[in-house]
Amino acid sequence: MELSTITVQPPPLRTRLHLPAIPTSRSDPGEDMSNVYSFAQPQINSNLINSAIGNLSTWPAYGAGQTIQKYKPCTASDLRSTRSAKENANTVSKPRYLEKLESYLRRELQSLDSAKVMSQELRLQPYRDVFDYFMEDFKTYKPLLCAIKNEYEVTLAHQREQIRSLEPLKAMLVSVSERCDKEIQKIYENERLEVKTLKTEKYNLLKLIDQLEEEKLSLQTQVAKLQEEMEKVYLMYRNESDARKLLISDINELKYQQEDLRLSQGHKEQGEDPVTLAVALRAARNDLTKTQVLLNTLQADYGDVVPRRDFENQEKHLATCVEKIQVLQKDLSQLQQEHKTLLEINQQVVQQRDSFCQEVGDLQKSRTPRPDWEKCVDVFPEIFQRWSELSDGKSSDQLVDLLLTELGTKVLQEKDFFPGMGTGDNVPIHLRQDRPVKNLRLSLREVYGVIQEIWKEKFAVDQQKGRQSSLPEFTINYLQRKFGEASPGWSYSLHQTCQIQLINEQIHSFYRVLMGQMDEDLYSAWFHGHKHLQKELLAADSSNDGSVTQEQFRIQLRKAFPSKSSDGIQDLLDAAESQLKPEDENIPYKSLFSEDEEGNPSHFIGVLRNQFSAERKQYLIELRNILGNNPVKPEDLKTAILSVDPAIDDETLDRYLSSAFKVPKEQLDADTPLSPNQIFQNLEAVNVKKTGPVAEE
Repeated sequence: MELSTITVQPPPLRTRLHLPAIPTSRSDPGEDMSNVYSFAQPQINSNLINSAIGNLSTWPAYGAGQTIQKYKPCTASDLRSTRSAKENANTVSKPRYLEKLESYLRRELQSLDSAKVMSQELRLQPYRDVFDYFMEDFKTYKPLLCAIKNEYEVTLAHQREQIRSLEPLKAMLVSVSERCDKEIQKIYENERLEVKTLKTEKYNLLKLIDQLEEEKLSLQTQVAKLQEEMEKVYLMYRNESDARKLLISDINELKYQQEDLRLSQGHKEQGEDPVTLAVALRAARNDLTKTQVLLNTLQADYGDVVPRRDFENQEKHLATCVEKIQVLQKDLSQLQQEHKTLLEINQQVVQQRDSFCQEVGDLQKSRTPRPDWEKCVDVFPEIFQRWSELSDGKSSDQLVDLLLTELGTKVLQEKDFFPGMGTGDNVPIHLRQDRPVKNLRLSLREVYGVIQEIWKEKFAVDQQKGRQSSLPEFTINYLQRKFGEASPGWSYSLHQTCQIQLINEQIHSFYRVLMGQMDEDLYSAWFHGHKHLQKELLAADSSNDGSVTQEQFRIQLRKAFPSKSSDGIQDLLDAAESQLKPEDENIPYKSLFSEDEEGNPSHFIGVLRNQFSAERKQYLIELRNILGNNPVKPEDLKTAILSVDPAIDDETLDRYLSSAFKVPKEQLDADTPLSPNQIFQNLEAVNVKKTGPVAEE
């Protein structure tokens, strides 16, 4: 470090504040005097002037008329090669120390730019160095400058902490975006199926209308044809009647002639009186004339009349045809009305489709692009060497859980100690420690073994006491009893490992129960709901060889899960059959309930848990559809539960209501309404499911 002295002629003073020359002195004989500044005496209060270790230059106000003795912290080169004072006599130049600081800052920034370093922290470092040099040279202002720097550093650290605390919001934002995409896709699928169904129904109705139109035309054609045939038959009957009448008249005429001839011959033979015969003939002719007149009258009056039997048959047939036509006309009117309604519905559906398409377009413009998960392999090859086999068949949400689990495991293995969370009431009882706790780096096998032992002992103790104890208190008592002084390390290591294991449902669910995010009954139903199925299969196994027939397995499934549908039972049977070996004829049920050392279940148990989750979700969806978006009272929720599950018993119903409103059974009537979101958030943490049988489609 060197000293340099620059002497220039001062220009006339034009500033409002007149700074006098402050005599340089040292408050401490051992202190290094780096810079000496000589100014005119200022007109300020002498109480504000401390014994100066360094003095500020008022460049450019004092210009070239100052004598500056500078300390050079930024370079080791010879700084005496300065310009001549004569060259700067008529110019206002910067102090040498300021020029060297600026030169040092430019070199550092240029080196960072040439190295392609984009980190703001690295670019800030040269400025910190220059500020440190500046503080070291100006001893008088060093406390104030240090305070300013420290305050800025504390503010930057606080901002970093806030940024780090907002990091989880990114993951939550991605999860919410994906969930929204799924919901939108599901809505589109439902709308697409509904539109397709309506189109199919419209097409079928149009075909039915065409068929009815054809039947109507056919019936009209048949009526016209029958009328033509009736006219022909009527004409034939009339002609036949006229011919019959003429034939009868001819036959009567012949009979009369034969009778006259026979009478005339008889009279001739008998010798009858011709006068009598003439009178009789005259009377007969008069009767014949009357008969002929009557016959002509009857023929004129009833010549067009058909037989009553034919008339009645035709009348019945006509009435049947008229009735059919009226029914067809009524059906046609109804179909036309339905067709008009369908056209209106179709128009509404088209409008909704257009609005949905527009919303889809807007969402596609504003949605977040789906991540390329293959980049993880390139960035973290040591962590994701098993990525291909772990990520196969998983959704984006599951891949995020897998990524967080792998990264959390990596970070957890690098920690040697956990900071103590304190002993306040807001800290869980099993984490109340003031001092740092050693990280035991537990494996999943060790964690799963401890969890199984905790649950086993807790179930035994609860059954003995007849009541359910608190899991956090039982856990800390168990760890203290088993591990003694090492129990804090086990407690923190167990807590942290369970927290990051998002892909291991059994281990992470233990953490949720421990933190009060899940009810213990829900955990038992989720991970031990198959125990009664094991008992039923064991009772059905008469040969005690660990296997049952497929029909026995189906019967026991229906007996153990009466609320499952036939499709659910068939899915469980298919899952069990998929684990059969080629030489197995019966189902070895004991192998279906196996778990590995890390708590990962078999395929059959995975299908059973997925059905359990889907049934709970469907149950809550049905309740939400009934309740709507209005505030919910206990009576409203009770009515909705009874409508969805009429077979539920009173004790279970009261437990559901108390869990939904977070109050005892006695206070349900006096409780205030809650929002549906709060109701279902409370119900999702407890074991709610449909108790009655599922109606088959």
